[in-house]
Amino acid sequence: MGDEGDLVAPRLARGCRCFVVWIDGAVGGYGWLSTYPEWIGELQLEIGPRPGEGYVWNCVTVEEHRRRGVFRSLVLGISEVAREAGLRRLWIGSVAIPAERALEPSGFRPALRFDSVTTGGLHLMRVVETGDRVLAAEGLAVLRVGGGIKVRRSRRRRH
Repeated sequence: MGDEGDLVAPRLARGCRCFVVWIDGAVGGYGWLSTYPEWIGELQLEIGPRPGEGYVWNCVTVEEHRRRGVFRSLVLGISEVAREAGLRRLWIGSVAIPAERALEPSGFRPALRFDSVTTGGLHLMRVVETGDRVLAAEGLAVLRVGGGIKVRRSRRRRH
C-alpha cells in the first residue's frame, strides 16, 4: 500500500475489511469495505453508511495489471461477500474514467457527481444529482451534504 501501509492495522482494528486480487502470487489490486463512517479525502466529506449498507473505497490496481479487469473483479468479489454478509446496498465513488466503466456492469448506478478543487486553503465542491432522484437523495443523506456549491476550509486527514 505504499505510503499508506501504516494505515492497514488501524483500519482493520476499526472494522474495515481489506480485499486483495492475487495474480501469480503477488498483489494485483486491493480495496476496502467499511460499514462505519469513513473519510473521503477527495471530497473532504465523511460518509456514514446506514445499517445494511457499506462503503467500498481506496481500490487500487497495481500499475502493471491495469486495464486487465482487476478492478472489476475486485468490486464483484467485494459485492458478493457484502451480499453474503447481509448488506443490501454498497456505496462507491470513482474519480477515474476507466474505473467508472467497470462499475455499471457490476451493478452500480450513478447517484451523484462531484466537481471539486482545493486551492489557497479552501475546498470548493459542486454536487450534482444524476440519474435516480431517490437514490441521489439517499446519497446526499449518507454524505450529510446538500446539493449545489459548497465552499469551506480545506481539511486533510489520513485514515
